[in-house]
Amino acid sequence: MKTRICRSAALAAVLAAVAVAFVSHGAMAQEGKPGAEEVQTAPAKEGATMSTRSTELTRIKLSFDGGEAVAVLNDNPTSRDLVSMLPLTLKFSDYNNVEKVAYPPRKLSTANAPFGLTPSVGDFALYAPWGNLVAYYRGFRHSNDLVHLGHFTSGIEQLAKMDGEFSVRIEAVK
Repeated sequence: MKTRICRSAALAAVLAAVAVAFVSHGAMAQEGKPGAEEVQTAPAKEGATMSTRSTELTRIKLSFDGGEAVAVLNDNPTSRDLVSMLPLTLKFSDYNNVEKVAYPPRKLSTANAPFGLTPSVGDFALYAPWGNLVAYYRGFRHSNDLVHLGHFTSGIEQLAKMDGEFSVRIEAVK
């Protein structure tokens, strides 16, 4: 019985020390002392945006006959899976006079991906049920089946002008 009490007291002391260290570290961060850069908070408004449009990961270039388009990818599991397959050449085609679509050689992972997007001009997404990449050149209605991969920073107009089925080389760029 005495051994159990000693072990319990020792465990309580260790937990108390950890709690004090944790609280002290948080206080230092709030005061702008060393360690402040390790604690990051975001206003609630930005947090809500981050759930559908995550932070930037990398840029990709889509090269096709007649031009090129550049997109900045979000940092999410599906975008990272796409980057792992690059470079890649795919056949794109128009769908519904709203978007250009292509099918990667395998379905992209959507585990822990942020689903749901109301696409606007320049959005790059994955339509999960069909497994296709989507480059929006017109806005469209909200879909919970879309994973937002990123946004085009240039060239979406050139991509939109492409007719029929056409080849696109996708590669990561710096």
